[in-house]
Amino acid sequence: MTSFRDLFRTFGKIGLLSFGGPAAQIALMHRVLVDERKWLTEKDYLSALSFCMLLPGPEAMQLATWSGWRLRGTAGGLIAGLLFVLPGAAVVLALAAIYAAFGSVPLIQALFMGVQAAVAVIVIEALLRVGKRALKGRAALVIAALAFAALFLLDAPFPLVILAAGLWGFATAREAAGDLPAPPRAAHTARTVAIWSVVWLAPLGLLWLAEGGLLAEIGTFFAKLAILTFGGAYAVLAWMAQAVIEEKGWLTLRQMMDGLGLAETTPGPLILVTEFVGYVAAHRQGGWLMGLAGAAVTLWVTFVPSFLMIFAGAPWIARITADPRLAGALSAIMAAVVGVIANLSVWFAAHVFFAEVGRDSYGPLHLLTPDLSSLRPDLAALALLAGWLLLRRHWPLPLVLALCAAGGLGLHFLLPAIPAAS
Repeated sequence: MTSFRDLFRTFGKIGLLSFGGPAAQIALMHRVLVDERKWLTEKDYLSALSFCMLLPGPEAMQLATWSGWRLRGTAGGLIAGLLFVLPGAAVVLALAAIYAAFGSVPLIQALFMGVQAAVAVIVIEALLRVGKRALKGRAALVIAALAFAALFLLDAPFPLVILAAGLWGFATAREAAGDLPAPPRAAHTARTVAIWSVVWLAPLGLLWLAEGGLLAEIGTFFAKLAILTFGGAYAVLAWMAQAVIEEKGWLTLRQMMDGLGLAETTPGPLILVTEFVGYVAAHRQGGWLMGLAGAAVTLWVTFVPSFLMIFAGAPWIARITADPRLAGALSAIMAAVVGVIANLSVWFAAHVFFAEVGRDSYGPLHLLTPDLSSLRPDLAALALLAGWLLLRRHWPLPLVLALCAAGGLGLHFLLPAIPAAS
């Protein structure tokens, strides 16, 4: 049996080295857990990965949690999942605190102006990567196009788009040809769901009773987000960004883009950008102590649901991954995610490359209308450089972000009159 000491050592290493997004993180865990340690079989690892892709939330963190659960039960799952998240969370917290304290300094703004240009390309890269995996067949292309049109043209709610795609995929999938594996005991699953639901939501309820203000609102918002993050963080970023910027007024667009750039450079899941949002939003109201509370609340409501879903669902993996209807739902959701990320790409690019972006309505249609005269050629040039380095030269992401940040600083001295994104 794998010792807890080995679990700490191995998953601590994975947590510290988990750069590069879910694909790189999943490959790293496969190399360590399957190839090197031989703690898991190839079949079990891939089955668990398929199951985690069905769930909302960060699939790499959920896969790490499942791996720990498989090796040493619930305690092992907690060790593996926490060690996957906490190193990156500590770095994001430190960066968010520095940013909230010094982000308004002109030189700091110039550094992040370059990062914003790179982020626009990073989202496009995510679109290409997910599209290559998800768009297999004409039906998937149609679903992706409809999802994009619903979000970009009709301003449809993101959860509704994902739900509609999943229901369509479930309804149109073929029935199973053979018998499915026997399900585990439903009573055990219900007990696990009840316990972890209390763990997840009871602190939020107490927060509403004790504070009932911004922290409670932050917790409620990100608790909803946690159960809607299908297809990775990029799929939900547009909805989250529009909500925190336009509806709640917690952050500006520039701050949101800067937070995404910071999260891209840290280990752990990209959804840690929510911690940045929680810290900065709370810091604006009450300083660094309030910021710490905002970050803690955000982390709790974002990641506890992943433990709930893994501990309750892990015994069902053999049955779930063999069900063609659930596989059909997942395929349709992933196709819709391509449209969601395409909408995010257009939305981010418009706000990064144009200083003035409006939104006009024509009946049911809602269109972004950038002011062409407000084009920022400096950021467009940086984005072209970032795209060439990332997509053609395949440079490491941290190096490209650093180069673009330096470029933004250089442009600050050469073109001081160019406005920053707001």
